[in-house]
Amino acid sequence: MKYLVCCFIILFSFQNAIFAQESAEVIMENAKVKAKKENKNVLIIFHASWCGWCKKMDDNMNDPVCKDLFDKSFVTEHLVVMEPDKKSHLENPGAEDMFKQYTGGKQTGIPFFLIFNSDGKLIEDSFDSNKQNLGCPASKKEVAEFIKILKNTTSLNDEELAVISKKFTLK
Repeated sequence: MKYLVCCFIILFSFQNAIFAQESAEVIMENAKVKAKKENKNVLIIFHASWCGWCKKMDDNMNDPVCKDLFDKSFVTEHLVVMEPDKKSHLENPGAEDMFKQYTGGKQTGIPFFLIFNSDGKLIEDSFDSNKQNLGCPASKKEVAEFIKILKNTTSLNDEELAVISKKFTLK
């Protein structure tokens, strides 16, 4: 019986280790190392499983017309925040604290992104010129602000930025 109990304890511990999410700190450190090696910036996107706009942002960024443009400029990582209790196991430890740190505790939605250089210095965030979260930019005004951010953080040319602008702008 003791043997059986020990097996269950080991199995349960192993299961938790498999399904535990990597911490925000580890994800950020790994992204910085990769970004430095590849001469890129780090794009952190805060999102959640229930967030439709988060999925739209990912769909736009991963669309074949945009994917290579984002990949040549960024090491992109996602941090899961704001999950309901029954899905809280999906959250990255420390992600909520990082989210609050960079939003100043301000009530803001997701997706929310941060752009760091390879040394970990914040160079842009998801706030527009009115200090509102762009989220997944969709209107002409939001997309124009997003393109301005990309222009400041990438070496993408005007033609490449126009491709991104077209993809993100809602028709």
